[in-house]
Amino acid sequence: MSDIKLIAFDLDGTLFNSKKEVTKRTYDALKTAAEKGVAIVPATGRFYKTIPDAIKSMPFLSYIVAINGASVKRICDDQIIYKSEIPLAEAIEIFEYLDTLDVAYDCYDDNESYMTKDMMDHVDDYVKDEIYLNLVWKFRNDVDELKKFISDKGCDIQKLMAYTTDQKIRRMLIDTLGNKFKNISVTSSIINNVEVNAAEANKGKALEVIAEDMGIDMSQVMAFGDSFNDVPMLKVAGVSVCMENGNREVKEIAKVIAPSNDEDGVAQIIEKMVL
Repeated sequence: MSDIKLIAFDLDGTLFNSKKEVTKRTYDALKTAAEKGVAIVPATGRFYKTIPDAIKSMPFLSYIVAINGASVKRICDDQIIYKSEIPLAEAIEIFEYLDTLDVAYDCYDDNESYMTKDMMDHVDDYVKDEIYLNLVWKFRNDVDELKKFISDKGCDIQKLMAYTTDQKIRRMLIDTLGNKFKNISVTSSIINNVEVNAAEANKGKALEVIAEDMGIDMSQVMAFGDSFNDVPMLKVAGVSVCMENGNREVKEIAKVIAPSNDEDGVAQIIEKMVL
């Protein structure tokens, strides 16, 4: 498929193997595609600070989609070419609603992450993925009370997240939060979280912005993902690929099923369909 001009990929569960590594085979496949003129674009729910150096140091990246599409950076001139954020007042309303549930929550603001100190002290009761939990402890800034903190800052919010081990609460939030609060998108990337962005902040919209910036058609875009926050980009990409380890519902959307992230699935598909 020599007409592919852009390859976008999720990180956790997709490009990274279970050890959060980029294998040599995967790196080489991306590098070779870039040498053929294909734009290489990581698309992640993470904010810039938590994107590993193994990704940010890749010399052949063209763009970075961060925070589920709330921010799109063009690498050549280090410019943010798109952003979409949750208005402060609506974020406060969502947090007040979450206060009625057995959840912990945090938010991203200006490429930093914040959490109420009391929630931070007990976050291991809500987040059971050890690698993700370590990211929370490492990168979240604890504040006395999150709602007051962001109100005092007066900034809109890039993303907010809720964490719970109660799957009934998690499913309820995924299914109903978007109806209760307008102009937001609700998704999830791990078994214990719910992610909330502005309605126009999603990986699909981000890829459309990049395609327009490049002057290419969406039929020339290949996207890889494994989880619910990848669905928007799989729906708009000309070639949509879900990993074998991905969620069943995500597999049903994809046109191609790749081998798992522990089998260099991204590399295998690129080698077969692009190189």
